[in-house]
Amino acid sequence: MAKISKNSKIKVGVIFGGKSGEHEVSIVSAQSVMKALDRKKYQVIPIGITKDGKWITTNPVISLKSGKIKEKGAELIPDSLLKRFDVVFPVLHGSYGEDGTVQGMLEMADIAYVGAGVLGSAVAMDKVVQKQLCDQVKIPSVKYDWFLAKDWKNNKSKILKQIKGRGLKFPMFAKPANLGSSVGISKCHNHKELILGVNDAVKYDTKVIVEQGIDNAHEIEIAVLGNDNPKTSVPGEIISSNEFYDYDAKYVDGSSEEVIPAKLPNKVIKQIQVYAVEAFKVLNLSGMARIDFLVTKKGHKVYLNEANTIPGFTSISMYPKLWQASGLAYSKLLEKLIDLAIERYDEKNKLSTEYQPKEVWYR
Repeated sequence: MAKISKNSKIKVGVIFGGKSGEHEVSIVSAQSVMKALDRKKYQVIPIGITKDGKWITTNPVISLKSGKIKEKGAELIPDSLLKRFDVVFPVLHGSYGEDGTVQGMLEMADIAYVGAGVLGSAVAMDKVVQKQLCDQVKIPSVKYDWFLAKDWKNNKSKILKQIKGRGLKFPMFAKPANLGSSVGISKCHNHKELILGVNDAVKYDTKVIVEQGIDNAHEIEIAVLGNDNPKTSVPGEIISSNEFYDYDAKYVDGSSEEVIPAKLPNKVIKQIQVYAVEAFKVLNLSGMARIDFLVTKKGHKVYLNEANTIPGFTSISMYPKLWQASGLAYSKLLEKLIDLAIERYDEKNKLSTEYQPKEVWYR
């Protein structure tokens, strides 16, 4: 990345779409981000990725929404294209974007980018791995079990017995281990629904997690912002229009409600904020994350649900709303995220990439 002149606009590449079940959400998030970026400070260049992996630089929003891709506007991502940017803002939810793959490419291209790095993106994307890491620092989560899709297909009865042996009881949630926006998630009230739920989850991932459900829990979300010294927003509560906060409740019917700030005792709010920062750090995150929790209505017991490294940025998304309620406007939030990306890039660039051995042994 070239040194940014104080007198020139920062060139921001916004990447969206992608090979993911969250493709459509990504497009809408990116539109919101691009609309809010200050054109006096930033030169915004949109880049869309089709569902089959083509990179689009000519009218990408229109192309992806219509599904009509002109080959002239599609190109593989060459190093020369990435070099046009001072910083990249990946607005890629889910697989092949939020999981460390794009982040690794940007690292190799020597480009600053918004959000978590390769390791943080990868471990947070996998719901099983993130829970295992958070278990190590005593962040509580509900009982869960996980297994590979191929093992489920080969021996369903063995897996069902394994789930029961973990002490899980109905209701349960069956989820793809590596996806977001509630795609492929089912709430299962009985044996038959569990089978159907897992069958749906394996359509989207090679790995499945089944979690213990908590009836009538507060669904709490909190936003985290920063690099080495992250800060938290006020928490917000989701009151879903459906039985749980599924894809339709999030994006389609528009009748779910948010309570910001969440109406919880101060002691519980502080505990959630502490857990959110601990999760952010143990998962090696940077820039941003939305950390989701479940809180029992009786006794206010707090459970980590999951961490999201590229949370939704649509007009109805909680991450920007939580910061708005905490005193940080949408446009200023984006500016802060870009500053954090450049700060991390500059810090890493100070590290040595050369080592001089005592003897030239390799020639």
